[in-house]
Amino acid sequence: MTELELKYGCNPNQKPARIFMEQGELPLEVLNGRPGYINFMDALNSWQLVKALKQATGLPAAASFKHVSPAGAALGLPLSDTERLMYLAPQGDLSPIACAYIRARGADRLCSFGDWAALSDPCDGDTARFLAGEVSDGVIAPDYTPEALEILREKRKGGYNVVKINPDYTPSPIERRSIFGITFEQGYNDLSIDETMLENIVTQNKNLPQSAKNDMLLALITLKYTQSNSVCYVKDGMTIGVGAGQQSRIHCTRLAGNKADIWWLRQHPWVLELQFIDGVRRPDRDNAIDLYIADSAAFTQGDAWRQLFKVCPKELTPALKAEWIAKLEGVTLGSDAFFPFGDNVERAHQSGVQYIAQPGGSIRDDQVIETADKYGVVMAFTGMRLFHH
Repeated sequence: MTELELKYGCNPNQKPARIFMEQGELPLEVLNGRPGYINFMDALNSWQLVKALKQATGLPAAASFKHVSPAGAALGLPLSDTERLMYLAPQGDLSPIACAYIRARGADRLCSFGDWAALSDPCDGDTARFLAGEVSDGVIAPDYTPEALEILREKRKGGYNVVKINPDYTPSPIERRSIFGITFEQGYNDLSIDETMLENIVTQNKNLPQSAKNDMLLALITLKYTQSNSVCYVKDGMTIGVGAGQQSRIHCTRLAGNKADIWWLRQHPWVLELQFIDGVRRPDRDNAIDLYIADSAAFTQGDAWRQLFKVCPKELTPALKAEWIAKLEGVTLGSDAFFPFGDNVERAHQSGVQYIAQPGGSIRDDQVIETADKYGVVMAFTGMRLFHH
């Protein structure tokens, strides 16, 4: 197939719409549903991300995409008991690729609502069963087991989008796009991100363990496929906060840092102990937890809480939240371009960041390094910008 007609483009008034190859066959196949223009933009960007993660780490990888940026990305590491509670994951043994997607979606469950899922490895029954219970638009993977395909074909009354991609496909070295009737052309960004990019450690503290190197690779590869400006916080093989598409670097750092704080607050014992009444849907749980974390006092006033909880939750005061956030540590931060000021390091430190990977090249690099040294942060200059638009 050289082309695939779509219902419309980014918006219903943008017709006609299609995806096509100028030469050769499309490297993908729609196994179910009818993906749209934005679906395919998410699918192709997210597939590149998980494929690169698998190549860099050797581990299964997954991503949860919304509007051409990742809400989360993760490696296929086992789930802890706390993670199972946080991410509404099933009990029992789960495949590595299922764990990867559950962790990727769990990074920011609110932003993952209605996501596009990407899997580096074939989709199996464990992954399909979890996807079946979530609000999601579609999935892309190199293959599907018969069991997984049967499960996914029943989702959304048979309309769930399932795309199979050829894992061996390599794009043309030159890519083009049209904006306002004018054609742009550039070389495909085939930059390989590996540990050699982490060798230039510019801070006094140069102790960079392998776990932090893996998290740096995850952060940088995630940023390569995130709308710029972007900053990414990572911990234990998963993103915990992605700040995308901001005009200033500090706003990226704050946005992603606030998401990382919320991810950590969702592990507070009082949050894990919340008792929902029977029948509360997963998205409603996610929204309730977010509101409870944001302002538990306001959320529990009156009888509003009775619609969701069996008992009134305890008040998670600002002081208690600050005390809990102060316990977050071992976080890695990646930035797609240099930090222009030390304020980014200051904000990152507030969310437990101990390792930073950024290109360097600011006229204030000395100030940024000095701020990192103040907190004992390890910072590597990669020398490579990762803008994506």
